[in-house]
Amino acid sequence: MAYWLVKSEPSTYSWDDLVKEKQTCWSGVRNYAARIHLNNMKKGDEMFFYHSNEGTCIVGIAKVIKEAYHDPTTDDERWVAVDIKPVKKVKNPVTLEAIKKDKRLAEMALVRIGRLSVQPVTEKEWKIVMGLAGEK
Repeated sequence: MAYWLVKSEPSTYSWDDLVKEKQTCWSGVRNYAARIHLNNMKKGDEMFFYHSNEGTCIVGIAKVIKEAYHDPTTDDERWVAVDIKPVKKVKNPVTLEAIKKDKRLAEMALVRIGRLSVQPVTEKEWKIVMGLAGEK
């Protein structure tokens, strides 16, 4: 299993929206690096759900339930989407500030290439962030 991080502005699509809908098509991604990551996601992979711009924190854990397919928001066949569902809200949201302060996370994509909307997370980073979130 691989780990990921997806970002959304809560005013556009929040964790609560995902929970309410029970699943969603993660579409509209128009960055080449992010597209590579979407294509690499496998059913069952888990991801941090990150609120960007407003709040700037990891608020939940979601799971891939359908692997990459043509993004229905465009006619361009090169762009893909995946379907995700919520797993759980984290006990303690993990802020970007806390992640940046933790030297063990200095190489995390969120710190190095912060604007990327879909990012890989290493198993080591996953475990550290889960600890910061008060999760096992």
